[in-house]
Amino acid sequence: MAFHEIRFPANVSFGSQGGPERLTEIVTLANGFEERNTPWEHSRRRYDAGFGLRSLEDVDALLAFFEARRARLHAFRWKDWSDFKSCGANQPIAATDQLIGVGDGTTVSFQLKKTYLSGTASYVRPIVKPVAGTVVVAIANDPKVEGLEFSVDAATGMVSFTTAPDIGVLITAGYEFDVPVRFDADMIQTSVASFRAGDVPNVPIVEVRV
Repeated sequence: MAFHEIRFPANVSFGSQGGPERLTEIVTLANGFEERNTPWEHSRRRYDAGFGLRSLEDVDALLAFFEARRARLHAFRWKDWSDFKSCGANQPIAATDQLIGVGDGTTVSFQLKKTYLSGTASYVRPIVKPVAGTVVVAIANDPKVEGLEFSVDAATGMVSFTTAPDIGVLITAGYEFDVPVRFDADMIQTSVASFRAGDVPNVPIVEVRV
């Protein structure tokens, strides 16, 4: 198996349904209280691409993409239209959107990440598939120049500086990103008659760890 650095047709994923899932293990004790735990540090996203199919041309594109990925064998990029930026969906990307690290005078590489904050609780999500050309970075609110002062590995989400940031300075970034996924079925059932009648084929997509 391999990861194909290619994005699923964005016009099809635009109409898809899905979102994050977690695995929570719950044990109810004899006194009625619960013990809750999760073996997952990070959530995993699931989607159904079938809802994004609007024309027979979309079906053609889906089948070609499915065959080229050999069904579940190879993973690929997916644009989650509900969550694909370091900022809000209607906001412009800024180099100060997300904190990705604090300088120590030695470290030159930092993983892109996105923090989801609600009240006093938060979740930090590693961003491993940024969209090339969209990443902007700042050190202590001072924007840096890609190719001169830093570089981005679009396959891993690592930002590397030519010079290690000073001790204590905040390193921030803004970006667009994709989700690493694969098909979650080895078969797709479609027919012209049912599609024209409004029936939506089931095309399950699931996030993968990379």
